[in-house]
Amino acid sequence: MATPPVIDGAFARWLAERAGQALLGVRAELGHDDPAALKAAGDKVAHDLLRTELARWRPADAVLSEEDDGSRRAWVAADDTAADDPAQGVAPPARLSAERVWIIDPLDGTREFSEEGRSDWAVHVALWSRQGSASHQLVAGAVALPAQHRVLGTDQPPAYPPMTVGPAGAGGAAPVRLAASRSRPPAFLTGLAEDVGAVLVPMGSAGAKIAAVISGEADAYVHAGGQYEWDSAAPVAVATATGLHASRVDGSALKYNEPDPKLPDLVVCRKDLAPRLLAALQRHIGV
Repeated sequence: MATPPVIDGAFARWLAERAGQALLGVRAELGHDDPAALKAAGDKVAHDLLRTELARWRPADAVLSEEDDGSRRAWVAADDTAADDPAQGVAPPARLSAERVWIIDPLDGTREFSEEGRSDWAVHVALWSRQGSASHQLVAGAVALPAQHRVLGTDQPPAYPPMTVGPAGAGGAAPVRLAASRSRPPAFLTGLAEDVGAVLVPMGSAGAKIAAVISGEADAYVHAGGQYEWDSAAPVAVATATGLHASRVDGSALKYNEPDPKLPDLVVCRKDLAPRLLAALQRHIGV
């Protein structure tokens, strides 16, 4: 096997692309007759590949993967005595003291992956660094969209999406296109769309939605229904490298490698749309 790139951004792309190719192989081998088995096999194959390659090529770095045992557990030290007692289960994970942490989602969008013909699923690979200069401290990332035969990465950030939306109230202005879950859209989204003059564009995984904003197929993605760090880290890294706005729905900074890996809401959009969307969100969900 060829040695992977040394630079972290290119390495993230290499990892995401390799995992994506492995997932395409699982799909081809198993078919779609048993969706549950296909989902399980895809998660395992991609997770094992990413974990193996990270252990081989970045052994000093910590990893947070969706498929790790206990990945969703929040660490809270009740008191000094409990923190020293392994039986209490509160010992902090190694990632919280690490200088660098890879945050990975081996298969984002298992539902779409298991459905024949769907291409809106992804592989996420991001690198958080304690020395990162951006507020989110993500220093590299890649989002592979294997069934679309493309990878978006911070090593080669795409150009800023072309302007398609006019100012609010402009006559004949194209409507804002909001990427939305095709199966579980947040209840507030319809009202938000009406408020900002938007149309909903249904699609699958979080990675696919943010990729659509990065590429200009959508103008914004708003989520407030519960996610974890691995759902957004890599797409946010690429989006901000492109020059897009990314924040919590109240406008505060996105934070990664936190003791609680829950990161329940976010907005990714064109910078010129951010003030409109954030103001509308205050009206609709009371942030």
